[in-house]
Amino acid sequence: MMNSTRQFKRRFRRVASWLTDRVRGLPAVQPHDLTPDRIAAIVARERPLVLEIGCNDGQDTVRLLEAMPGATIHCFEPDPRPIARFKKRLGGDPRVRLHAIAVGGSNGEFDFHASGGSKQGKHQDWDLSGSLRRPKEHLERHPWVTFDSVTRVPCMRLDDWCLANAVGGIDFIWMDTQGAEADVIAGGTNALATTRFIYTEYSNDELYDGQRPLHGLLEILPDFEVVSRYPGDVLLKNRRIG
Repeated sequence: MMNSTRQFKRRFRRVASWLTDRVRGLPAVQPHDLTPDRIAAIVARERPLVLEIGCNDGQDTVRLLEAMPGATIHCFEPDPRPIARFKKRLGGDPRVRLHAIAVGGSNGEFDFHASGGSKQGKHQDWDLSGSLRRPKEHLERHPWVTFDSVTRVPCMRLDDWCLANAVGGIDFIWMDTQGAEADVIAGGTNALATTRFIYTEYSNDELYDGQRPLHGLLEILPDFEVVSRYPGDVLLKNRRIG
């Protein structure tokens, strides 16, 4: 009975989110993800400034550099397991700066719910789902992903990090923060005001405790409009920047 109730609530939220999207006139979901080549075409600058918030081990960083060889990319990742692999893959590249911190709504040290588990032997010690937010429906949707470890990690507000590092005029932000998208936005209002594009993961299910659906993210990003949607991701453009 409990599972049936949860499933009903989940379906209800999905229908409500779908209706909200239709009312807002959001574009239909594209069948394929946004590619780095398409990102390069959208950014359209030889030396763009890119922030990759939630870079894991740098696989996407490599693809972004291949598409935008003149880019400077600041990468953020709090989990030491992918950080070790990132350093082996990109440690000598002068275009990349790795910051071993989380980006969120406050400065300090906070609990990080590290993910683990394996799926049919294909993924060992899965470290792609860790979050500052406690897992919720993720536990039911992806039961093979475990969250047995909670560690303390350093965290900075995006505004404070930009101020400390004299960073401004961001061309593109790639955000993969596993349910903590609203926290990044809350801590980065000044930085986002001078950001041209945001490509962020989202979910209309509450995979992590307190996770905002897409329409909830748009409410706290009033200067951004939806350019296109992809399976679980959305591309946003700052209306105030030409």
